[in-house]
Amino acid sequence: MSFTSRFTLRRRGLAAAGTAAVLALTMAACGSSKDSSDSSKPGMHHGAASPSSSASGTPSMPGMDDGSMPGMGHGSTGDGLAGAKDGYKLSSGAGELTAGKDTAYPFTINGPDGKPVTGFAVDQTKRMHFYAIRSDLTGFQHVHPAMAADGTWTADLAALQPGSWRMFTSFTPDSGPGKGKDIVLSRAVTVPGDAKRTPLPAAATSAEVDGYTVTVKGDLMAGMAHPMTVDISKDGKPVTDLQPYLETYAHLTAFHEGDQAFAHLHPQTKVNGDKGGPELSFHTMLPKSGNWRLFLQFQTGGKLHTAALTLRVS
Repeated sequence: MSFTSRFTLRRRGLAAAGTAAVLALTMAACGSSKDSSDSSKPGMHHGAASPSSSASGTPSMPGMDDGSMPGMGHGSTGDGLAGAKDGYKLSSGAGELTAGKDTAYPFTINGPDGKPVTGFAVDQTKRMHFYAIRSDLTGFQHVHPAMAADGTWTADLAALQPGSWRMFTSFTPDSGPGKGKDIVLSRAVTVPGDAKRTPLPAAATSAEVDGYTVTVKGDLMAGMAHPMTVDISKDGKPVTDLQPYLETYAHLTAFHEGDQAFAHLHPQTKVNGDKGGPELSFHTMLPKSGNWRLFLQFQTGGKLHTAALTLRVS
């Protein structure tokens, strides 16, 4: 073989190796960018935000999800708007609830075999997280239902205002085909009466609740994971006495304007006794552009506070 032929073969070999290396790096990058989403006795109501909850501040930039703290959900996908997923179904005969008084909402989670599931894993100290939100994103409630031996759950809800509501269930089966997988299911419920829609407060970076100021920082874009921080202060001073609530210093839930799509944002700040704050870190991914209503729950002095604000996601 001539020198020229050997040189040509050598160049072809190096080019093939380089192409393979680039392809491997591209595949690895694609794999790493894949999204992985979506304190009290059972049945107790937690921090409802009334339709008059206000937010103030300057307009914010866009959104984010996923955490690494013990007991926190990892890997739930979707927007939570489906009533059935992966063989699991939210079932309830209560399609209409009475307005203006505390009420009980019974339901079951039926498994792939059609029977009520009774085995659920503990997630953030609870086996079931239940959320109620009105179509105008007011009246937020986060409760932890009690389950009977036959798999029937009962969510005790504070008085609901007339209108269209959506009930969300967030859980993790601890057996069967869905074992270890975080699942969010929901269904619409009607509360009869004169429904008066409350306009969504304008996008803001801060909100006031019970004398506390909650400030959100982060440039968020739909479908992209970004860091986000929440600062909590009172009377102009940083708050450093946050207490653990559901294994973390803050529980953050978001709902999308228009369709009520659900997102649970996971904090990354490690818990160190009753010494939380003033800054809390979140790794956040909000899947859709538009306005999102955020509900931040945190605890001080044994009292749970719920701050609500609107974020605009581009």
